[in-house]
Amino acid sequence: MRRRDHAEALNRHGLRVTSTSPAHNFTAKLKASTDARELPQFDLGIVACKATQTEEAFAPVGSLFDNGAVISAQNGLGSEEIIAAHTRGGVIRGTTFMSGTRHSDTHVQYELDTATWIGPFEPRGTPFSVVQQAAELIVAGGLKAEALEDARPAQWSKLIFNSSVNAASALTELPHSPHFSAEGEFSDLGHLLHALIEEGKTVAAATGVELHEDPWEMNKIGAQTNHPPSMLYDVRHHLPTEIDFLCGAIAREAQHAGVPAPLHTAMYRLIKAKEASWNFTEENRAVATKVPASN
Repeated sequence: MRRRDHAEALNRHGLRVTSTSPAHNFTAKLKASTDARELPQFDLGIVACKATQTEEAFAPVGSLFDNGAVISAQNGLGSEEIIAAHTRGGVIRGTTFMSGTRHSDTHVQYELDTATWIGPFEPRGTPFSVVQQAAELIVAGGLKAEALEDARPAQWSKLIFNSSVNAASALTELPHSPHFSAEGEFSDLGHLLHALIEEGKTVAAATGVELHEDPWEMNKIGAQTNHPPSMLYDVRHHLPTEIDFLCGAIAREAQHAGVPAPLHTAMYRLIKAKEASWNFTEENRAVATKVPASN
């Protein structure tokens, strides 16, 4: 929890979840805290913050999972390594498409009822039996989960989809709309999305990953939703984006594998420049927009 008032509100009122499905309409009583010293040792945890906040969120509590396991449910590549650096417990790769709309500190609307894919984080050597137990707990809670012996194909499927859609949304400020799959006209955005996805698939293949799902098909389905990607929210509110864990991760993996990834590299650098523009002071803007004096 980042804010004490948020934790106090959850403790007073619980967390209300609403949905079109009766099974997902309930209020959960829970104990929320901003002080890691108040928390007990845990058997299982889920890290679901922004990838950019993983270090800050998990470092103070990592030792509480030394005898348990942690699921990383964040976007992109790299969060598992951060988590593993702060706990001796098991680390689990997690890929989820579950989503919701936050109406208040104590009310969330559950929207996308899909399975979360989880598997061992290979460098930690997490036993597959631990992954299976975690999946069973998620299912017992009324959600969907699938334990995979190798979760990298699922993670890369979402990585390629997410990198392409989030970066394009951040630059165009369009939600994930039909524009993202349209290819009928030369100017259509779908051409760029398709090329980004194909490039991502080439990088995945170069790293030895065979994808779990086709990211282009995932994009075509998502493009019918008009859902605002998380990076669109970030750029509209001038917040740090997850671009280093998305397009940046694909560009770095491509470099390591010795294959080109010019589109992801370009999208990565454009988003980084967009972030830099938010700190460009008004004084600098004024100087930059002055009309040069004529000779």
